[in-house]
Amino acid sequence: MVLAMRKTISLDLRERILAAYDQEEGTRPEVARRFRVSLGLVKKLLQQRRRTGDLRPRHRYSGRKPTLVQSHQQKLRELLARKPDLTLEELRQALAVRCTLQAIHYLLARMGLTYKKRLSGPVNKTAPTSGRPAAAGSASRRPWTRRA
Repeated sequence: MVLAMRKTISLDLRERILAAYDQEEGTRPEVARRFRVSLGLVKKLLQQRRRTGDLRPRHRYSGRKPTLVQSHQQKLRELLARKPDLTLEELRQALAVRCTLQAIHYLLARMGLTYKKRLSGPVNKTAPTSGRPAAAGSASRRPWTRRA
């Protein structure tokens, strides 16, 4: 089943739906069928009017609220000014906030800051890491003879 994204219901239609319900022109399911909207929309409009007194779409209020806010940005700047090589995990611990490391990464990117990507350790060397090169294919070849 493919779900299509629907456009926001116009303010005029929202008002007509509630006017029909208020004038007792049907139950919630009947009003929903009449205006070809979901029963959930009718319930949502009634609830929104009861809670806020407003029928306009509330898109700007929907979605998950950010965990990291303006005060965290300032604290990150201070932390990185004092010690610029803090890892994301260390930054999260210093902020004392429950969030993912990706959340800190995206916040730093929005702030235009970079971060150190790995724990401190020895500098990478350009020298070979193994003793001598093995013969080509010697480790993967099996003898062709069968043992009885």
